[in-house]
Amino acid sequence: MTKTNLRIATRRSKLAMVQTLWVKAELERNIPDIEVSIEAMATQGDKILDVALAKIGDKGLFTKELEAQMLLDKADIAVHSLKDLPTNLPEGLTLGCITEREDPSDALVVNKKNELYKLETLPSGSIVGTSSLRRLAQLRFNFPNLVFKDIRGNVLTRLEKLDSGEFDCIILAAAGLKRLGFESRIHQLISSEISLHAVGQGALGIECKKDDNKIIKIINVLNHKETNKRCLAERSFLRELEGGCQVPIGVNSEVKNDLIYLKGMVASIDGKRLIKDYSEGNINEPEKIGKILANKLKSKGANEILNEIFDKFRQN
Repeated sequence: MTKTNLRIATRRSKLAMVQTLWVKAELERNIPDIEVSIEAMATQGDKILDVALAKIGDKGLFTKELEAQMLLDKADIAVHSLKDLPTNLPEGLTLGCITEREDPSDALVVNKKNELYKLETLPSGSIVGTSSLRRLAQLRFNFPNLVFKDIRGNVLTRLEKLDSGEFDCIILAAAGLKRLGFESRIHQLISSEISLHAVGQGALGIECKKDDNKIIKIINVLNHKETNKRCLAERSFLRELEGGCQVPIGVNSEVKNDLIYLKGMVASIDGKRLIKDYSEGNINEPEKIGKILANKLKSKGANEILNEIFDKFRQN
């Protein structure tokens, strides 16, 4: 029997490789006659580590180089943390599959001297590390007594900075910590009442060529219907607000009795303004649910907040 060769493009980071190796193993387990190869590379977001992510801009920050490989026919698919994948993809590419979601929560990780504290009880002035404007805005809104400091680098680098005493605690995605074997470092899963997670957080998105039906059929074995519908609703919400993954926009979604319940928020970076709302609808109309929620937030002033943020970025 002739083997099917499938080429995966991915980032070189430890987390990206763990996720891609999982995809490779699952494809080989489900499709006996497939042979999967991996090409890992550094993206712009991996190379620029001395500038806050929001100041670089986020259109394809962690994805552009991988997409180029597919468009040049040097790769068949690219594996992404879905939260890093822009909602508008390059011409000719599509989001072919969304895998089952790991816990999408944000997680508090503390150094040893702070093990007795939760986020709600950290002493005033404690230094919190995060590279996410979404987390920053929500935490400033809820805990204005804390001090926030930008932190860059991969998960291991961030943990090392924390343990060296540079920070009292840091905020990371629970999913990444679990996939890397650092679940024991999760000190507290942060409630969605405090921090709505990033769009697509915890899920993997597999991107491919739009017209490559053979590849789409192959990767469909990894598609998880409920996760797919939830994430499509979340991505529609983000797209309608014309936001990116470095803007203070958060979501939470769940499915009950074939209905998607979607919460969303937009906040100012200083944490002084935060607006929330929700929408619900049939699981088979996820994009409609996302658009309805986006328009609800627009009616409450979301555009004004986002425009102020974009203007500030342009000035810098």
